[in-house]
Amino acid sequence: MQPQIPSSATATYTTIPISGNDVISRSLHNLFSFISQRRPWPEFISPDTFNRPHSLAHAGDRLRKNAVHFRLNYALLVLTCALLSLIGTPLYLLLIAAIFGLWLVLYLFREDPLFLWGHHVGDRAVLVGLVLVSVVAIWFTGVAGNMIMGIGTGLVISAVHGVFRNPDGLFLDENEAMSQGLIRPGSSPSSDRWDHMLRP
Repeated sequence: MQPQIPSSATATYTTIPISGNDVISRSLHNLFSFISQRRPWPEFISPDTFNRPHSLAHAGDRLRKNAVHFRLNYALLVLTCALLSLIGTPLYLLLIAAIFGLWLVLYLFREDPLFLWGHHVGDRAVLVGLVLVSVVAIWFTGVAGNMIMGIGTGLVISAVHGVFRNPDGLFLDENEAMSQGLIRPGSSPSSDRWDHMLRP
């Protein structure tokens, strides 16, 4: 599953060129801000919230709700499983992790134009460069099979969690909370009452 990128990470460039170090620094800031939006891990693994679904339809509904509520946790879980699949080859693990980091910093979470040695590098050039580096690295290291197994394992674990984690008390958005009668239309989501109602 692909994590949803926040609006601040879209290509809304500044008009004043900034140094490459500042571009990377701002990208890292966007990345860490995005990661901080994950749900607390104690909420994710709380043993009191796990039980068996009543039916297949109920399991599907649980999976849908949990996939939305814990989407970033699941993405981190799948990424961790993918990296752990390379634990037997530490050099390749570091290489793939570095390339993934380049994707995050130079493409997904970059919001400023990139200048290298005084020349502007367009988004298309960055994308092509990252794709080429990734393909060459995966072909050279031969880790594609391991990574597919790791990603598959992460997806299976996420699906099992999504089916058996009871989402009662987790509301995906304000509209769903209103449909449950927990807030009135026009209520402020930032109010203490909202925070209290949405807390499991």
